[in-house]
Amino acid sequence: MRINGKGLIDRSRPIKINFDGQNYVGFHGDTVASLLLANDVRLVGRSFKYHRPRGILTAGSEEPNALVDIDGRPNQRATTQEAWDGLTANSQNNWPSLNSDFMGVNDLLSPWLGAGFYYKTFMWPPRFWMKLYEPLIRRAAGLGRLTGAHDRTVNEKAFAHCDVLIIGAGPAGLTAALLAARSGADVILADENSQAGGRLLSETETIDGAPAIQWVSKVVAELGALPNVRIMSRTTVTGAYDGGVYGALERVGMHGDYGPDMPQETFWRIYTKRALLCAGALERPVAFRNNDRPGIMMASAVRSYLNRYGVSAGAKVSVFGNNDNAHQTARDLAAAGVEVAAVIDSRPIENPGLDMPFFSGAVVENTAGRHGLHAITLRTGDGVRKRIETDCLAMSGGWNPTLHLACHLNQKPVWNSEIQAFVPIPDMVPGMDAAGAALGVFSTHGAMKSGKYRAKLAVEALGLKPPSMQLPNCHDSAGAIEPLWAVPGPGRAWLDFQNDVTVKDVKQAAQENFRSVEHMKRYTTQGMATDQGKNSNVTALAVLADATGRSID
Repeated sequence: MRINGKGLIDRSRPIKINFDGQNYVGFHGDTVASLLLANDVRLVGRSFKYHRPRGILTAGSEEPNALVDIDGRPNQRATTQEAWDGLTANSQNNWPSLNSDFMGVNDLLSPWLGAGFYYKTFMWPPRFWMKLYEPLIRRAAGLGRLTGAHDRTVNEKAFAHCDVLIIGAGPAGLTAALLAARSGADVILADENSQAGGRLLSETETIDGAPAIQWVSKVVAELGALPNVRIMSRTTVTGAYDGGVYGALERVGMHGDYGPDMPQETFWRIYTKRALLCAGALERPVAFRNNDRPGIMMASAVRSYLNRYGVSAGAKVSVFGNNDNAHQTARDLAAAGVEVAAVIDSRPIENPGLDMPFFSGAVVENTAGRHGLHAITLRTGDGVRKRIETDCLAMSGGWNPTLHLACHLNQKPVWNSEIQAFVPIPDMVPGMDAAGAALGVFSTHGAMKSGKYRAKLAVEALGLKPPSMQLPNCHDSAGAIEPLWAVPGPGRAWLDFQNDVTVKDVKQAAQENFRSVEHMKRYTTQGMATDQGKNSNVTALAVLADATGRSID
């Protein structure tokens, strides 16, 4: 539902889109996901293997569930697809309809379709492979469908050169770009979003006593006025290669503003002397029984939809987490007038000043609702179970630095037990450093300080003299965390939401001696969906580590 007075959308510019034959109204600045949530649409897709009902999980490019067909382009993430007036979107991977998917029968067959079932089932008899197994697999494979028509869209390739490439325009990236630019370096600032700011667009933080978006606007205005800075929005840096070469994909005409002479996308080859990874971090889910229902979302996504798009993901929201950051979701919802049914913290801590039902040392054990969440069951530390009516559950299992780009030249990150996540090390990619949340520094002030310091090292390596630069005043903390990967209990607890991989699947792989991470991945298909495990890989590693008596690292 839409919340008055909230968000960065332009309410003077209403738009209308069509989803599965139904018209919905939103505003300029909405994504397809935020517009659907504003109209109380929770069921948006079906999972690949069992065709279970799926809803919006995240607010970013890591989204595994909300993949839709946009005007004939399949597998577009509703969470990043900007909405425009007249856009047509359709759900995928269902027949005859999203609500009544015949292939949902696979969910009833799940006891026979567990980890590695295809290896065990399709081996015998051999002559069945060509005539039965392969045709069935090919018909079932894939999510969206191509139209079969010739693709007449125009796409382009381009080249760029710079001294410093900064990947990500959050607080660390903006600070780093400002210092590098003031040093006289040629700077490219690339960010996958339509607006600079990163997480600051989704939070209620203040910088220098004013809303954080004002600081973002001020920095972007200064960078935009400098001749040695190029800001590339809607641009995802996709690959790191030898010799300081980076690949980047720019979405030029995929947000409604598509002229006849414009390319739809442009692939850039960027040559740089130094690079700084400021790509932020991704929140990870907690595995518990039936944690995949539409209406169960990441806590940070619930904040994003509330603060950036002016949308509450539910009328009665519950929050479940193992870290302090989850509490901010409850505070923001309450401040916006949204009812918070419960805050469940797995840690045995005192109530941190929340004026709402607070359950310490408790976990969510199960959920209810087929096409949309309507209740959860929590278990307290002393074993008492309590049912709570709720239509949205915001969950948080901690944060994973977005370090994937740093791994492209075969180097490995290291485990940081303090934040319960992997972090990059210097020169994993020669000439690349990391800053901010991508380095595991999760506070805004810490991210700015990190961005400033790493940019200083980069420009000094170029022989330039960095100027003195005072950081703005902002007070926040990264928050404490205690590990919680999976809630013990019967039933299916989901890890990979798109490929339908459960905790049981990973344990079964270990039991059948697929104990290597790579073997487990292939045996279960964990992390092999379109999100490439961004939501699930670290949790799956924790489950595998526990099942094999090893530590995560």
